Amino acid sequence: MTDTKDQEPAEMRVDPARAKHLSSNISSILSRIESAKPSSGPPVRLVAVSKLKPANDVLALHSAPHNHLHFGENYQQELLQKSLLLPREIRWHFIGALQTNKCKPLAEQIPNLWCVESVDTGKKADQLEKGRAALCEKEKDYGGVPLRVFVQANTSGEEEKSGVEPEGAAELCRHVREQCPHLKLQGLMTIGAIARSKGAKEGVENEDFSRLREVRDQVVKELGLQEGDLELSMGMSEDFESAIRCGSNEVRVGSTIFGERPAKGDAKIKETVEEGKG
Repeated sequence: MTDTKDQEPAEMRVDPARAKHLSSNISSILSRIESAKPSSGPPVRLVAVSKLKPANDVLALHSAPHNHLHFGENYQQELLQKSLLLPREIRWHFIGALQTNKCKPLAEQIPNLWCVESVDTGKKADQLEKGRAALCEKEKDYGGVPLRVFVQANTSGEEEKSGVEPEGAAELCRHVREQCPHLKLQGLMTIGAIARSKGAKEGVENEDFSRLREVRDQVVKELGLQEGDLELSMGMSEDFESAIRCGSNEVRVGSTIFGERPAKGDAKIKETVEEGKG
């Protein structure tokens, strides 16, 4: 296991032209988020999905003027490598499909893993619990901060999508709250069918998003919670504005910020930037 304690991020350079381009993109997204949310509504968290993009890009957005904190990754090894290169203040979100046997090392090896957004079984929650408990035991100065998790629900009914059936969400949420003391149930997450988002007429809600809102309300009722106790994480590059209008507290936007992704085999963890360019 890689020991992350006292790990100093490696020095990296950022290409000013690339940084300017990314800054413009994220500014546009933040503006669209503000326009989409109700004027009296709470802030909407933007998770910048940096999968298959170099750590230099993350550093560019984490630096001034944006000082962005929340970044999402789909692949465990890529996330681990970037977490070792980048400042520990970054709040990482794991948003990819989870394998049960990878959950414990994921939660244990990355102290600034802020949230896991794709929990769909009790076994995966249990392994994340073991990993975060081990981290808290190892890093006495860590403070025992719980690892946030979203329970992923498959609201679209698509077989290729992960997620617990909506009818099983309350049971899984109860399990996280009652059996996993080192985890914090942050809310519920879904990946909507893009075809529904693109096909929705003006003023018509995406049914996947409205379904997750219904699931959240049912979980709140069954567990005796308040609506504000559980967030909704839904909406990506193609449909985040629709998701916000449906009540999403968090959106996950990647390609609209970072551009088209390379093939996985061609991706670089760290770009080489020549002296004088960064």
